[in-house]
Amino acid sequence: MRLRPGDPISESRVAAEHGVSRTPVREAILRLAKEKLVEIVPKSGTFVGRIPVSSLVEAIVARRALEVLNTKRAVELATPDRVTEFRAMLDRQRQIAAGGDLERFHRADEDFHASIAEAAGYPGIWDLIQQIKLQVDRYRQLTLPLEGRMDLIVAEHGDIVDAMESGDPDAAGQAMETHLDKLQLDIQVFQEMWPDYFIHDSDIEKQI
Repeated sequence: MRLRPGDPISESRVAAEHGVSRTPVREAILRLAKEKLVEIVPKSGTFVGRIPVSSLVEAIVARRALEVLNTKRAVELATPDRVTEFRAMLDRQRQIAAGGDLERFHRADEDFHASIAEAAGYPGIWDLIQQIKLQVDRYRQLTLPLEGRMDLIVAEHGDIVDAMESGDPDAAGQAMETHLDKLQLDIQVFQEMWPDYFIHDSDIEKQI
C-alpha cells in the first residue's frame, strides 16, 4: 500500500530503479497479476491492483476458521510462562500504538498471531494463512491509521489472552472470531471511504 490501488506502474522505470532489464520486471508483473496485486489493462497500461472484494471476503473467512482452530488448541496447551509471553506482547503493542508507529504495530500484530499458531503446535497453519491473506494485509493498511483502531486491536488481543489465561478454549476461540469478524463487517465502510481502491462485486456485497 505504499503504492495505492490504481497507481500506474512503468516497467522501464522499475527496471532502471533496480538496475535490471525489463524481462525480469515483466515476469514479476505477470506473477503479481496472477495474485491480483497488479492489473494489466490492454492498450492502457499496468496498474497497482485494486482490492477485490470477493477475494478479500473469502480470505477473511478462511483465515478466521484457521485462527479459531489455532487459538482453541493454543489454550489447551498454554502454560503460565506462555501466557506471560503473550502479556508481554500486549504491553509492547500498547507502547507501539501510543507512539503511532503503523509499520511496527503491523509487525507486532503479525507476531501475536504467529505466536498463537506456534503455541498451538501448528506453525504450518500460519504459513498457510500468510499465503491466503495478501489482500487482507493490504486492506488492513487502510484501517490501521484510523483513530483508535490500534487501541481496539490491542483490546481484542487482550480478550483472547484473558480467555487463554482462564483456560477457556471456547471463549478464546470466540474472542478470536470476534476480532477477525470486525475486518469483514467494516468492508462496506471502507469501500465508501475509498471507492476507487476496491473492485466491487455486487453478489459479495450482499453478503457483507
